[in-house]
Amino acid sequence: MSTVVKVERKGLIRGLNLRQKTILLISLMSLLLLTVLFSSLYIDNSALSTNFDSRNLAPSLQHPFGTDWMGRDMFTRTIIGLGLSITVGAFASVISTLVSVFLGLLSSIGKTADSFVSWLVDLFLSIPHLLLIILISIGLGGGATGVIAGVGLSHWTSLTRVVRAEVKQIKTQDYIHISRNFGKPGWWIAIRHILPHLIPQFLLGMILIFPHAILHEASVTFLGFGLSPHEPAIGIILAESMRYLAAGYWWLAFFPGLSLLIIVLAVDVIGENLGKLMDPRKAHE
Repeated sequence: MSTVVKVERKGLIRGLNLRQKTILLISLMSLLLLTVLFSSLYIDNSALSTNFDSRNLAPSLQHPFGTDWMGRDMFTRTIIGLGLSITVGAFASVISTLVSVFLGLLSSIGKTADSFVSWLVDLFLSIPHLLLIILISIGLGGGATGVIAGVGLSHWTSLTRVVRAEVKQIKTQDYIHISRNFGKPGWWIAIRHILPHLIPQFLLGMILIFPHAILHEASVTFLGFGLSPHEPAIGIILAESMRYLAAGYWWLAFFPGLSLLIIVLAVDVIGENLGKLMDPRKAHE
């Protein structure tokens, strides 16, 4: 009986086409992200209370990720930290996408505007991402606002280049030339004709920016220029754990780092598979 059930399950999975498998994979990864996010929102702050009688405990059934030097449950801290990283990454991705939308449409107005956008992209690409994030974060007073602004205002360059190339291709279409011949201004053409064609690029670009934003937020926080030390962010957890690794408390860094990697890979999988669905050559296989 069990053999028949296994065969039926395998046949069900093999019977799915690429589009259905892709949608299933995107749904599973999205469910994982939403579960982590909502779990972090509904965890009571009392769960992070100190208990020195349970400090530096190894992973167990009661504490799957162990406890830290203050007796706090590392699983709870990790979930809350992942929720913070997802929130920061989401806001930063939206900011980067909006900047790319504005600059992409600006480049379509004329040659002068296009040259300015190209120069601006080259200027920001010449500055290392991490350094630019730190400068913006410090300039805005640090904290969540500074990190979100720093990450958001430093990750728009790649998407802007893609959008600019797409705009150049769209501008060669006949309906664009017809609109110009009818005397329509550049901003009208950009909003009415070019913007609707760029929406899929913006959605996909925002998802692909998301994992980079999460990693850079954790990096800046790890270096001490990001979120407040009182926040249980992943970067802060990893920075604090460095002082205890030599004593053999490996779980303080291993599980938070691994969890962050899983979240980043989940978002990356969503972006790659969503790109497959948007590709007309692969969407109906």
